[in-house]
Amino acid sequence: MAISVLLVDDDPDFSIMLRTLLQGQDFQVHSVLSGERAVAMCRSMELDVVILDLLMPGMDGWEVCQQIRAFSDIPILILSALGAPANVARALDAGADDYLIKPVHASVLSSRLRALVRRSVLQVRVPAA
Repeated sequence: MAISVLLVDDDPDFSIMLRTLLQGQDFQVHSVLSGERAVAMCRSMELDVVILDLLMPGMDGWEVCQQIRAFSDIPILILSALGAPANVARALDAGADDYLIKPVHASVLSSRLRALVRRSVLQVRVPAA
C-alpha cells in the first residue's frame, strides 16, 4: 500500500518535481502551497507523513509544525534550504520528527519517509509502559 504524503512547499515547480519523484517510488503525494492549507488538510485527511518547508509566506513552517502538533502525532519531516543548527533545533523543538537540508538525494528522502512511517506505526502498536 502506498504511503500517503502531504508535501507543503510554496514553490510550485519544486512541488511538482518532488511529487513526480515520490510517486515513482510508490508514495501517494498530496501537495499544498501554504501553511494554512496544510493544517486544514492534516485535520481532514488520513495521512502517513508530512514534508514541510520552513520559509513560506503567511504561516511559516515552524508555526505549521506547532499547529499540527496541537492535534496530531503525524510524523513531520522538515525539508528546507536552511541548514544552520539554530534552524534545525527550532524546527525540532516545534515538533518536527526529522530534518533534511535541500538539496537531498531522492533515495535518502524516501528512506527517511519510510523510517518515520515505520516508527509511527510501531509507536501506535506498542502501548506505553
